[in-house]
Amino acid sequence: MNKIVFLLVSLLLLGSCSMFELDNYEAPSETLEGEVVDAATGEPVLTDQGSEGIRVRLTELSWGDNATHNPDFFCMPDGTFRNTKLFKGEYNVRIDGPFIPLLREDDRGVPIADETQTMQIKGVTKTRFEVQPFLNVEWVEEPVVINGKIRAKVKVTRGVSEEEFRQKIEPMGGYSSTFLNVTDIQLFVSYSSAVGYRARDERWSRSIEYSGSSFTDLLGETITIESNGTIPPGRVVFIRAASRINYDTPRGSGTRRWNYNEPLEVMIP
Repeated sequence: MNKIVFLLVSLLLLGSCSMFELDNYEAPSETLEGEVVDAATGEPVLTDQGSEGIRVRLTELSWGDNATHNPDFFCMPDGTFRNTKLFKGEYNVRIDGPFIPLLREDDRGVPIADETQTMQIKGVTKTRFEVQPFLNVEWVEEPVVINGKIRAKVKVTRGVSEEEFRQKIEPMGGYSSTFLNVTDIQLFVSYSSAVGYRARDERWSRSIEYSGSSFTDLLGETITIESNGTIPPGRVVFIRAASRINYDTPRGSGTRRWNYNEPLEVMIP
């Protein structure tokens, strides 16, 4: 009996030592900082801070063929991203957003183009992605407030030509001319300076929907959009406009991501 007790105690002690050894691993502390800019202008690609925004996917390649991607995270509204909890190693960095996909594969999964980045992450590692946004969204003039409603004027243009869009997307298979259709314009209103789809006040935000190719003739034209409801006087709110096309990124995800303009601060008199 004493021998059995001795063996059990020994096994428990060995197991405890192993558990303590696992706890001694250093916590991940390497940092990746990045920015996403328009390849044509060098301007930041503005986004939403959430799953509708620019997705960042890291895959640690140090594990060889068994590599799986890290948990996804998302850019900040100004098109920058930062992750401070990474292990040192070699990673593939991929971003997906309202722009021409960086990784394009045909319907058999064979790569056509790969503009993702592979890098060693150690200490603070910085990177920059130059992309081709689907749309450009601009304020035309300063918004005005009339009886508690914000009236804004915006202009939407294509960030990539129809010809180049088709040239890069069609080889992926299942191409449709409807991908280029502009489906909506949003005016997001919020008390938060991070205003967007994820930080909007539904009482005042407004959406204009477009069917089929009906928006085509409005590209480059001034569009007037007015907030809903009545915003209480004496308040400061933030607004942003956004628009998107009928194309999801990554392909098959069902997520159609907006292109944004910069936020504006509005005082409600």
